[in-house]
Amino acid sequence: MAALAKKISKVNWPARRIQVLQGASLRKIPWLIHGFSTRTGGFTSVYGKEKTLNLSFTKEDSRPTVEKNRKAFLRSLGASEWPLIALRQIHSDIVHVVKSSNPSQLTGDGLVTSVPGLMLAIQTADCLPVILADTRNKAIGVFHAGWRGTIKRIVEKGLGIMRCEYGSMPEDITAAIGPGIQKCCYEVGQELKDQFESQFEYGQLLFHEVFTPDPVREKYPLLFMNMRAPGHGDWGPKLHLDLTEANRRQLLSAGVLESHITTLGHCTSCGTRRFFSHRAEKGTTGRMMAVAGIRK
Repeated sequence: MAALAKKISKVNWPARRIQVLQGASLRKIPWLIHGFSTRTGGFTSVYGKEKTLNLSFTKEDSRPTVEKNRKAFLRSLGASEWPLIALRQIHSDIVHVVKSSNPSQLTGDGLVTSVPGLMLAIQTADCLPVILADTRNKAIGVFHAGWRGTIKRIVEKGLGIMRCEYGSMPEDITAAIGPGIQKCCYEVGQELKDQFESQFEYGQLLFHEVFTPDPVREKYPLLFMNMRAPGHGDWGPKLHLDLTEANRRQLLSAGVLESHITTLGHCTSCGTRRFFSHRAEKGTTGRMMAVAGIRK
C-alpha cells in the first residue's frame, strides 16, 4: 500500500514543489486553512521556461492544466476534496455571502462564509489579496483589492457584511494582506492621488515620490529637450502608491487591532521569479490564488 501511495504521488505531483505563503496572524487559528499561492510548481508551461502554478482559466493556458494546478494546490493545503468557490472578478466592491458548496456563477471581488468545508478563493497578479477571519464566530472573508476596490472600500464593506451576517466585531478580526505590487514598483498618476485624497483623510500619506536616475539622460540632456517651457520635459520624481498601506489603514479605521494585521510585503512586480505580475509581464501572465476555509 505504501509503495502504491508513493507511485501515485510521483505521477500526480508537479515537478517542482508548490510554495504556499501564510499570514503569521492567521496561522495561529486552529480551525482555519489558508494560503497565498506563488508561481512555483504546477503544470503550466506557457509562462516562462519553467512550469508554473497558474490557477486561472487564462486564454493562454488550457483548462485541463489549470484544473490539475488547482487540485495540486488544494492538496498542498490538505483540502483536496473541498469545493473551490471563486469569482468572475471585475474590480468592484461587490461581496457575496456563500451559503452552499455549489453557488451559481458569482461576479464580484469578495466572498464571505461561515460554512465549514468550503475553500473561498480570489485571484491576483498584482492586486492585493486580503483574508479576514472572525476568531469568535468562526467566519471568514477573502477580498480582491486593486486600486479600484480599495477606493471603493471593499475590505471595509466586507467586514461590514460579516458583521451583519455573523455578528463579527472588528476586535475579533484577524487579517492578512498577501503579496501584491508594492510601493517600490507601483507608479501611478496625479489623478489617482487626487481620488484617494478625496476619499481618505490619510490619502496623502499613501503616496511617495520616487526619483529614478537615468544615466543616458544625465550624460546627454540635449537629447531630451522639447518645445515645452522652460525647454525641458517631465524629468523628476514619479508618484508611487502604497496599496498595502492603504488596505492596512482601511482595516485600522474599521476597528481591526493593529496587532491582528499581518502584511506579507512581497512585491509581485519586482519578484517575477516567484510571483505572477500583470504589470511587469505586460499582461501575459498567470494568476495566483488566496484561499481560506473553515475546518469541519
